[in-house]
Amino acid sequence: MNFDLPADMAALKEATADFATRRLTEEAEAFERSGEFAYDLIRAMGETGLFGAPFPEDLGGSAAGFLAVSVIAEEVSRIAPAYGYAMNMQCATCPYTIYNWGSPAQVERFVPGLIAGESIGMFALSEAGGGSDPAGAMRTTARREGDHYVLNGSKMWITFSHAADVGVLFARTDPKAEPAHRGISAFIVEPKRFDGYTAQPIDLPGLSKSLRSCEIFLDDFKVPVDNRLGDEGEGFKIAMNALEYGRLTVSARLTGIAQAALDASVAYANERVVGGGPIARHQLVQERIADATVAVEAARLMAYRIGWTMDQGRVSTRVASRAKYFATQAARLAGDVARETFGGNALAAEYPVQRLNAYIDMLTVGEGSENVQRILIGEDALGIKDATRHRMRNRFVGVT
Repeated sequence: MNFDLPADMAALKEATADFATRRLTEEAEAFERSGEFAYDLIRAMGETGLFGAPFPEDLGGSAAGFLAVSVIAEEVSRIAPAYGYAMNMQCATCPYTIYNWGSPAQVERFVPGLIAGESIGMFALSEAGGGSDPAGAMRTTARREGDHYVLNGSKMWITFSHAADVGVLFARTDPKAEPAHRGISAFIVEPKRFDGYTAQPIDLPGLSKSLRSCEIFLDDFKVPVDNRLGDEGEGFKIAMNALEYGRLTVSARLTGIAQAALDASVAYANERVVGGGPIARHQLVQERIADATVAVEAARLMAYRIGWTMDQGRVSTRVASRAKYFATQAARLAGDVARETFGGNALAAEYPVQRLNAYIDMLTVGEGSENVQRILIGEDALGIKDATRHRMRNRFVGVT
């Protein structure tokens, strides 16, 4: 058993870090100051091939696989945490869900532009009252009228929705269905093509002012029947499948941010002099650095394991949930170690501690909160519910 990254993945890791350092740091600051969406940088990420790893070459992908997705997401997030969002919207939960469940016409129409960064994607499942029960609490409705559906309702915490050209959105087509999840359907929406769509950015201190999360309002918003994804009533299954790929990217993103927090702590501990010497010489500082170092390394191995499992065409629910949960713990630990190491300077804007912890806090909730993962992991371990009971669709390796 070889735990080293294959040579091609190691080269990909280095190339991603080089690109992110050159393009997603100083150039990104201009978009942060203006608040404008960073179309140019998302397009550059697409042109570089960062979004195409799990897609075939005939769609513009590289067919590098899901381990590659994990490697890319980690490095992008380590260097430019805000741009980790794009690994979901332009690679995983949006375009891969269309690729996985869409008709050949839908895939051909929407996927190449998304992974090239030429069109902006979003994934709209959550609602303000939904929390961890997106099916039972879903209030957004879709009523069929001839050759289109009419959608009404709202969505919450939807990343890139203020700039999106294409999105996967879930709505209730049968309000009377029992159980409730059987009445949910999935749609490919085009916000810039039809009236009745509004996205209101949410003020999230410490997070990007360019790449935003928003609340969406749908007022008689039209979706052509041809844009329904899968059959009516399949939406919840599609959403749960999509979250598997989301947990891959979020686990890797948390690992990357945790590594950034750890790197910052190590550098500061060696530079900060107190009592005649660097604080790195203090045993309590060493203890906390040691704890974070081990946790981050373990989180990385677990994140890589999700990608490897998906590349084998295996059901990844169990490993994805465990990895997402542990990456949350590792990132929280690394963020706390940074706060302790920097002391009062952790509050200063010139240091990265506040910003990194803001992204850690955000990602601990995304793709299933800690407690949701605990329930899934606990029920699986106790034999109450087998985490791998649902078949996954993974067209990359021909699994349906």
